Amino acid sequence: MFEQTFRNIDDVLRKEAGCTTELDYTEQTSWLLFLKYLDDLEQERALEAELVGKAYEFIIDEAHRWSSWAAPKKPDGKVDHDHALIGSDLIDYVNRTLFPYLQGFKQRATSPDTIEYKIGEIFSEIKNRFQSGYSLRDALEYIDELRFKSQQEKHELSHLYEAKIKNMGNAGRNGGEYYTPRPLIRAMIQVVKPKIGDRIYDGACGSAGFLCESYDYLRQGNLTTKQLETLQNNTFTGKEKKSLAYVIAIMNMILHGIDAPNIIHTNTLTENLSDIQDKNRFDVIFANPPFGGKERPEIQQNFPIKTGETAFLFLQHFIKILKVGGRAGVVIKNTFLSNSDNASRALRQELLSSCNLHTILDCPGGTFIGAGVKTVVLFFEKGQPFDSVQELPLFAQGKPLTEGMATQKIWYYQLVPGRNMGKTNSLNDEDLREFVELQATFAETEKSWLVDIADVDRVTFDLSVKNPNKAEELALREPQEILDEIAVLDGDSTEILAGIEEMICR
Repeated sequence: MFEQTFRNIDDVLRKEAGCTTELDYTEQTSWLLFLKYLDDLEQERALEAELVGKAYEFIIDEAHRWSSWAAPKKPDGKVDHDHALIGSDLIDYVNRTLFPYLQGFKQRATSPDTIEYKIGEIFSEIKNRFQSGYSLRDALEYIDELRFKSQQEKHELSHLYEAKIKNMGNAGRNGGEYYTPRPLIRAMIQVVKPKIGDRIYDGACGSAGFLCESYDYLRQGNLTTKQLETLQNNTFTGKEKKSLAYVIAIMNMILHGIDAPNIIHTNTLTENLSDIQDKNRFDVIFANPPFGGKERPEIQQNFPIKTGETAFLFLQHFIKILKVGGRAGVVIKNTFLSNSDNASRALRQELLSSCNLHTILDCPGGTFIGAGVKTVVLFFEKGQPFDSVQELPLFAQGKPLTEGMATQKIWYYQLVPGRNMGKTNSLNDEDLREFVELQATFAETEKSWLVDIADVDRVTFDLSVKNPNKAEELALREPQEILDEIAVLDGDSTEILAGIEEMICR
């Protein structure tokens, strides 16, 4: 229904001098989509109010509504080109009038939870990259063809938007940080099994893939009005530091069916762990925190285990903000399992002691396009004995290393798709089907095995993926050994040739 429209919008953006990357294409599509969605939402609410004899107070004033500047219409419903801004007039209006007006909502909003605040936040963080008012006019008319009224229309738009996010992730450089492969997300959700009533959290939400897929998972079946209201208002919380990702996350959730997404634009790691209370905690956490980044010393002071590695700080945050009995699935680079530095060792011990780390999924190289590192997924449940992050970590309490371990056994699964992963050969749901099925019973196979916590080294707490069912590979031979063998073979060949020559010459 809308696929060709999205292609037309992309064609316009590729010709626009101000847009040079897939990130630019997604950013510009996002703010245009958001304003069209907002206009459709307001028109729908105004109609509902009229049907019951009430007046509706519009969020956007008449002069700045989509139908006034973006797509003024004639009585027959066609675009009124005589009154539609174009060229430099359109660019001037958007940059000097529209964006400042929308940015002002942040100051005028009564609460960060309101749609007004999110309008102000979005337009304070992005800018119009269109330089040609003629290109922008073309884009506006294509966007105006899209509709957000029915669930079917939103469903198709969400798939098309997800495709744009995937393309942005595949574009390389920093695009990949916004995109976690959806088959992997869906497998993680099937293992953790969130339910309606759970509060679900992602403190590094990027494009909100985990939250959107969780919504789709929970939305299945015939739900009551109360359950639907719970999903809309009291289930999902995301936090995101980067401006573009924040905008994409909000738009992505809106297209999936969440009218006012609870996405907070903040650096999660600025929160001091000691300030987190029970009311702040969540039942379920899904996350793929950024790895390889570094945080400043003042940020590190918020954490018991000091480290500059962003992903390790996030993992401490997730352990702390998870409710007792809560479940989590967190992607992290595989070197976390074996790094020998003090922070890595302490964090592994902390995880094993305060949580039941019941499953580790070993992902193949190429799972994350352009990431350049291998990853694992940690599945854990918050343990009962004590929240050791809240006080001193176990390793600093002077207690025996075996005391208080919430983890007893760890089930490993080595994902082997049987092909090289890449842009044109990415992970799919079928690749992960066996993992999900076997994980339900912690079955042991050629690709899966159990490790008893008693067998984990109490000094290093090394949790490396070492498949005991895989035949050991032959050790690589030394170069000199290979050269010596070549010399011997050359000598044999010389003798054979000499023998043949002697027979011929007789």
